[in-house]
Amino acid sequence: MTSGGYDPDKDPQNPGGYPPPQGGYPPPPQGNYPPPAQGGYPPPPQGNYPPPGNYPPPPQGNYPPPPAFGESPMPTQLSVGTAIGYAFNKFKDNALVWVGIVLIAAIIQSVLNFVLSSDNFVLGLVFSVIVGVVALLIQAALVRGALHEVDGIKPAFGSFFQFGNVVSVVIAGVLVGIATSIGFLLLIIPGIVITFFTWWTFQFVIDRGDEPIPAIKASAQAIASNGGTLFVLALALVGINIVGALLLLVGLLASIPITIIAGTYAYRVTVRGHVA
Repeated sequence: MTSGGYDPDKDPQNPGGYPPPQGGYPPPPQGNYPPPAQGGYPPPPQGNYPPPGNYPPPPQGNYPPPPAFGESPMPTQLSVGTAIGYAFNKFKDNALVWVGIVLIAAIIQSVLNFVLSSDNFVLGLVFSVIVGVVALLIQAALVRGALHEVDGIKPAFGSFFQFGNVVSVVIAGVLVGIATSIGFLLLIIPGIVITFFTWWTFQFVIDRGDEPIPAIKASAQAIASNGGTLFVLALALVGINIVGALLLLVGLLASIPITIIAGTYAYRVTVRGHVA
């Protein structure tokens, strides 16, 4: 027992019998305190909770699917250098097929121009239409091959002709050709503008299956969304083809595939945000 009559061994608030701190501190207050909770933790709060396993279903909604394997979820920033570099690497990895398809196209065009020639006005007009349609289909085939490249598929020779909407391709090509011709008759500049804004018409027809008029409108809208960068890219691609033509025309065997792949890369990045 300590001085003042306090016995630590008999204090219910001091079950261990520890002596009070020295220094004249007052003894701990007396009182009835609730016993501590089992385990040293406070009891859980009371309330009305749903029984286990009876939870409401998750909210329904149209959420976008996760990106497919191999697709980048992050948008790609379009730049002139990136587009040309991408096209060059794709061409380099499949050069034999691309050179072969361009060479075959050139031979077909040359043979048709030589065979389908006539001094008769009506026959000459019919032959010109045939040659023009073949030229449109060749252009569409090159675009189809470029779409395979930007989708991560290395095209074989047969892959270039994997498009079924031939009628839409021809009609779209004819409409663009007429509009461009009228534009060039109007002091050239309108023709350049029309050529630029209808650049991706075949891409929309072949890739998305658009009809000719919607494809032309979609091309104009997509190009207008990033017109500055795309105009610089278009000038660069024209320059590449000029250099290819100056190299005894042999350079066109490389420059034509590179420029078509680069333009289709720009289409894919602008419309979808990334390539495969």
